Amino acid sequence: LWSPTAGPVCSILMPVDERRQQVSQIVEEVQRVVHHLTAEISHQDIRFQTVPYSDTYNGNIKVLAPSQFLVTIPVKGLAGYREAREQRWRYYTLQGTRLSCPLQDPEGLQQWLEVEQFMKSLWQWHEADVNIEGDIVPAKVVQVFRKLVENAIGTCHLSGKVSMLTHHSAVWVAVETAIGQVELELVPAVEIPTAWSAKARWPPCLRRWPSRQRVECIKSFGFALLACSHYHWQLSFLQAEQVLLEQLDEDGGCRRKCLRALRQMKEDVWCPGRRPVITSHHLQTVLFWTCEKYPRPKDWRVFSKAFLRLVRKLHKCVSQHFLKHYFVRKSNLLRFANSGDLDAVAQRLALFLKNPQISPP
Repeated sequence: LWSPTAGPVCSILMPVDERRQQVSQIVEEVQRVVHHLTAEISHQDIRFQTVPYSDTYNGNIKVLAPSQFLVTIPVKGLAGYREAREQRWRYYTLQGTRLSCPLQDPEGLQQWLEVEQFMKSLWQWHEADVNIEGDIVPAKVVQVFRKLVENAIGTCHLSGKVSMLTHHSAVWVAVETAIGQVELELVPAVEIPTAWSAKARWPPCLRRWPSRQRVECIKSFGFALLACSHYHWQLSFLQAEQVLLEQLDEDGGCRRKCLRALRQMKEDVWCPGRRPVITSHHLQTVLFWTCEKYPRPKDWRVFSKAFLRLVRKLHKCVSQHFLKHYFVRKSNLLRFANSGDLDAVAQRLALFLKNPQISPP
């Protein structure tokens, strides 16, 4: 139960450790499947890279929930990225017809991607199967990639273990593991390790966390562009976020312990289910904002106080249906989330905050 010094740590740690062990086992199985599939895909189409198998952290696999993974598939043959020099209107459609009005400009976490933005590019990126009027179009890339995944499942004899989920515009597969079925979103990604996005105006002035040296280190990892929508590429900072996470508690604080406990409570009580409206990425973003607001080491010494601080911040964001992306602050990560689902989570969080007790597992 809750104690003023230790808080729910004794009650939470056991299931947290169980979750980590279980997720690690699932990740290992998922890695083998993804490596097998992408090796075949890369053999069939040089534009897609093999996702390597790693005994430690794999930056291409993000656990959003125990049964929901985001897997980024790096593309090959695009190097020397630079920001677009001038804006232009687009009047094309995916089917090749002309529009009378231009396509909507990208917002928040989105941008166009022209092949000419790269100093070096394989000729295949200029082909009509992925390119329209000089733009590398994410929906066209996904269309090519989907066929490759379908073929690779058969070629790799994985039909009994992996199946395509057809009710999505993105590429989703279900994978049978020893613990149960998990769903993977497979997303082609243009990795840009040599630059920091102009849209990510981070950090703002007069911020004490993270330090200037840490900021430069994080920015050196660059960003990525994900093929998640029809015309616009989505900015992603998964690697930069991971570096920020890994270096959180160098002062001996309990930030990561709070995040693990928050994630466990979210999965077990506040927002369970296969496709939760709140994912581990949302929780991570809440933690970053709270670290920025409370930058002093002493703010993160007492677990119970720090944990409740995070829960209150999460409750505020979910109640308002508003959570700013940590790097691109004009983007709301809850903009397209189901309002009813968010309200249900907010209610459960409010109940917890009235009487913050956690029963032993």
